[in-house]
Amino acid sequence: MVQNKLTNINDVAYQKLIDNITALWGEAKSKAVNAVNTELLEANWQTGKYIVDFELKGKDRAEYGKHLLMNLSKDLTIRNGKGFNRTNLTYMRKFYLAFPILGTASPKLTWSHYYELLKCDNSLEMKFYFNECIKEGWKVRELKRQMKSCLFQRLALSTDKAGVLALANEGHQVQTPQDIIRDPFVLEFAGLPK
Repeated sequence: MVQNKLTNINDVAYQKLIDNITALWGEAKSKAVNAVNTELLEANWQTGKYIVDFELKGKDRAEYGKHLLMNLSKDLTIRNGKGFNRTNLTYMRKFYLAFPILGTASPKLTWSHYYELLKCDNSLEMKFYFNECIKEGWKVRELKRQMKSCLFQRLALSTDKAGVLALANEGHQVQTPQDIIRDPFVLEFAGLPK
């Protein structure tokens, strides 16, 4: 059975030793995760590039091209295992097309971030969310929340862009009773006009 209690030594130098080794291993794990993320992004980008290059050279392969992603999915899964379903291959292709120069994709974002970003219908919207993810350090869950709440569209329509951004980052702040009454959900619930 593994014992989870730390040795109770009150020596400051010993505690510093523990802190240094713990920090070293934490940093090593973080670097390993970042390296894996970078390699995953590069492999997904390169896969997308291979698919696009194959499609562009394929005038004589038009019939085969209709089923390219389905066939690729089946054959890559047989040879390499999970991760190559048709949807993933579609997003790898989209990733390459959205970021034709790999260096323009940020390693600060994970494949899960890009997977969500590539769902945007317009490139301006995707670029907005891409920049906000990096600037604000959004996790994937926060990115999904902001996209679902249509932050980009609200900003585009708003005259108070700074206010909408603050609301998006901090949430709705209730400071006075009137703030609750002006809440669109309260107005809708009460059947009152905005």
